[in-house]
Amino acid sequence: MDVILIPPVAFLLYLGLVGLLSLAGRQLSAGSTLASPEKSSTYASGEAPPEYVAAPGYRPFFVIALFFAILHLGILVLGSGELSPEAGAYLIGLIVALLALILG
Repeated sequence: MDVILIPPVAFLLYLGLVGLLSLAGRQLSAGSTLASPEKSSTYASGEAPPEYVAAPGYRPFFVIALFFAILHLGILVLGSGELSPEAGAYLIGLIVALLALILG
């Protein structure tokens, strides 16, 4: 039983397992010979998919990502220092930057 713990043997066992799972997945996928319109259609709880794009492009994502980056890094900088007038000025600057980002 200890032989399956030897790295080359375990690798070969896992390689065989991955091969079997890949073959099983290929049979279940939409690209198999059993393809049907149901397999290639979008499933959304029985509802038809929307015909319009909710948020085109990546701009909304980047605004949100920049907001959280400024917020988290700013708080990390504030948390690593001590309470001082400079920290208060930094906090006010952080709030102004976040308001400018939110308001566009």
